[in-house]
Amino acid sequence: MPDFSFPKTYRLRGQKDFQRVFEQKCRAADGWIVLYGWANDLGHPRLGICASARLGPAVHRNRWKRLIREAFRLSKADLPAGLDLVVIPQTPDVPPLKSLQRSLWRLARHVNEKVQKQKARREREARSAKSPPGKSK
Repeated sequence: MPDFSFPKTYRLRGQKDFQRVFEQKCRAADGWIVLYGWANDLGHPRLGICASARLGPAVHRNRWKRLIREAFRLSKADLPAGLDLVVIPQTPDVPPLKSLQRSLWRLARHVNEKVQKQKARREREARSAKSPPGKSK
């Protein structure tokens, strides 16, 4: 039976966690949300939400946050493992839960591809920086 819980280990909680994700600049967006992501070493995805005041009053922001948490909770088994995700709602209009789940799943896969490419590029750069000058393959 799938685990639909949402314990603290699946949440981004500290400012450092959010900052680390934003600094990597791996993002994807659609009409509903912008999703930032970066790899973690935990083997499961973690979620952070940034709902700014431009979405409207606290009632609207809280509705967004509840829906995002629910979409994550229901689809966390289908999301790429080992990613920290930060979701930013883009419009005051709140989508249906199923639309938000599809959006989260699709954007998470896209961000995961970007993260893997960026990590591979950084590893290549690190290897080339360590190789002595004048030596080439």
